[in-house]
Amino acid sequence: MNKNKIITWVIFFLAFFLIMQMFQKKKAPDPSLASSALGVTAVKSEFASGEEVIVTLKNNTANPITFASNCPKNPFRVLAWTGEKFEERTAETKIDCKFSPPITVAPNAETKVNYSYWNHALFGNPGRYKIEFALTGTTTGVFATPEFTVVEAGFWRKLFRTGFYQPLYNILIFFISIAPARDLGLAIILLTILIRIILLIPSQRAIVSQRRMQELQPKLEHIKKKYAGNKERVAQETMQLWKEHKVNPFGSCLPLLVQFPVLIALFYVIQNGLNPDNTYLLYSPLKNVDLSNIHTHFLGILELRNVNAFVLPLIIGALQFLQLKLTMIKKARAATENNSGADKTEKTQPSEMESANKMMVYIMPVMIALFTASVPAGVGLYWGVSTVFAIGQQMVANRKPK
Repeated sequence: MNKNKIITWVIFFLAFFLIMQMFQKKKAPDPSLASSALGVTAVKSEFASGEEVIVTLKNNTANPITFASNCPKNPFRVLAWTGEKFEERTAETKIDCKFSPPITVAPNAETKVNYSYWNHALFGNPGRYKIEFALTGTTTGVFATPEFTVVEAGFWRKLFRTGFYQPLYNILIFFISIAPARDLGLAIILLTILIRIILLIPSQRAIVSQRRMQELQPKLEHIKKKYAGNKERVAQETMQLWKEHKVNPFGSCLPLLVQFPVLIALFYVIQNGLNPDNTYLLYSPLKNVDLSNIHTHFLGILELRNVNAFVLPLIIGALQFLQLKLTMIKKARAATENNSGADKTEKTQPSEMESANKMMVYIMPVMIALFTASVPAGVGLYWGVSTVFAIGQQMVANRKPK
């Protein structure tokens, strides 16, 4: 693992978490929530088309307030502006209504009500909307959110949706439709293998590039010592060395960078892909696929739509440690060969980068374990299968002669 790849790994995970927070970012608490016995407002004043609409309820009374579930119909009344007046829109979901229980808001507390199972049916068209409901009992009255708008999705959101999310979503649904017992775990494994096959050539090139960089390490160290204090000359000689040996120092980073948007898309596919409201994103041949009765408990022990905070992260972290160890074994062999051909007084000493590499063997698995513990288990399963595939590739590469 060279310096560029270490930097890429760190940037990869930092960017992933930043983007997750950006997509999930909500506006600051609305002062209007405290203006009546029951405050109600949309979490944003503007939603992009396809973005999930969420409403915040604030109970400002001393008693709990309970809203009966309206499932399979949407919760509360949704009003859409027709150009002349607000008219009610309704939709029904095909989900099991146990996933939409009654809503209870404790005294002086807030809760979120999301429309994920009705989102596209109700808010699929750009326009002006508001949500209202009537209460009777200890708290009476008609309560409504301020108006909010749904606008056309921007360029990057559309690009992500059509270029990554939608293809992955359709492939996953296809694999679910052909998998025995409609097993989500098996479908994720098939999807992972397909992605790894697509990335086979670039990932193989990355391994070769990394191997060549290891072989050139003694020469790079020699250049640094020879031209110590002259950074410009070191850079020139390093570039010349890479050019002579046809080495791209960033070549080993490409497969990881390609997997970055794939991981983000897969996160949302696993989180929302089984939602019947999202079937509008299916391609024509899959429009009639039934999303009910999908088996989401992998091997009967792992719920793939939920976060698994302990066992799965430990397994994934161990697999990543094994993969990195295999990479270091190859490096150790290269270093041994370099030292065996050198004078005993001029043996290659461990460089700062080699020391950093050894440290990353232990740090990286911890980072990946923490990453796995923060996403649905289905994403962790994808990463685990992908790592097993990479371990096989590395073992084959380690057996090959120079």
